[in-house]
Amino acid sequence: MASRRRLDAELVRRKIVDSRSEAQRLIEKRAVTVNGSIADKAARQVDPGDAIELVGPKKRYVSRGGDKLAAALDAFGIDPAGMTVLDAGASTGGFTDCCLQRGAARVIAVDVGYNQLHERLRSHERVESHERFHVKDLTPQQFGLVDLLVADLSFISLRSVARPLLSVVAPGADLVVLVKPQFEAGRSEVSKGKGIITDPEIHARTVAEVSEAFEALGATRLGSIESPIHGAQGNTEFLVWFRRSASELPDADLGGARIVGEARIVGESPPRGTRT
Repeated sequence: MASRRRLDAELVRRKIVDSRSEAQRLIEKRAVTVNGSIADKAARQVDPGDAIELVGPKKRYVSRGGDKLAAALDAFGIDPAGMTVLDAGASTGGFTDCCLQRGAARVIAVDVGYNQLHERLRSHERVESHERFHVKDLTPQQFGLVDLLVADLSFISLRSVARPLLSVVAPGADLVVLVKPQFEAGRSEVSKGKGIITDPEIHARTVAEVSEAFEALGATRLGSIESPIHGAQGNTEFLVWFRRSASELPDADLGGARIVGEARIVGESPPRGTRT
């Protein structure tokens, strides 16, 4: 007989939610049912055959990441229809799902993990999944140059992978990256908040530092927004829009990037229009 599991863990195992913390929030909001009855305890033991459902509107995407990217694409006026997109750090596939639903011709889903991509996306004819693949190893020889790159990376600074990310984007093409201050700030700043960054100055500085790393390699920053959805642990995140403007990436020493004390970056007015 299959073993019973905690309700919050089972929600994650079934890929109904992305994390146990998200499951616990939904249970606290009385938004989870087990066999038709509201569940009010995350530690409740459930059987593999129990019917577990969320109460409320059906999720648009396989994970909350899709809603984050959708907000950015709308704000920046980017339409993935007909494009070849590379999703760096695909995980469950929220970004991939969003691009597919908006008409992307092909999505290359890359992740260092294994067996994380949602089954519906794994078997999708327009999705090409590459697991156990670190983004630092990206080269244009592997997948060609893509029309759009989207990135949602964890436990690594975007500054350290700016070059490989830009290297697979066609000149004149766009990148939308999710900046997570908890993975960009200094160790003492992260430890002070126990992994939660709440200081607006640190938010602004980390976005500025990521921007400088990409700009040092010839990219142009065109806009940024605060994500309408916080990270799994409650961190504020930002989506930043870049365009690769050079056919050859210049040599650059990113170690001494200048820190810019920007104001809190929320809803810039990026230029709109189609790519030439």
